[in-house]
Amino acid sequence: MEIAKWILIVIYIMVAVALIILALIQSKEDSGLSSTITGSSTNNFFEKNKGRTKEGKQKRWTVVLIIIFAILTIALGIIYMD
Repeated sequence: MEIAKWILIVIYIMVAVALIILALIQSKEDSGLSSTITGSSTNNFFEKNKGRTKEGKQKRWTVVLIIIFAILTIALGIIYMD
């Protein structure tokens, strides 16, 4: 059981570092409240194909890593309760 703890901890640290790096390299493209007031339209070709761009892939990987991070957090919590 000790080996499983250490393997999970190493994976947890790797996911955390990858998540931090992905979050830091993402560009902020949300214009926030100003786009709501001015009524800017997001119904264009770029917005429809956003998932295929580099930024879209970064966001998708960030979400995947967040889910893995949450699952690992729960698993480590269960293991350390014993």
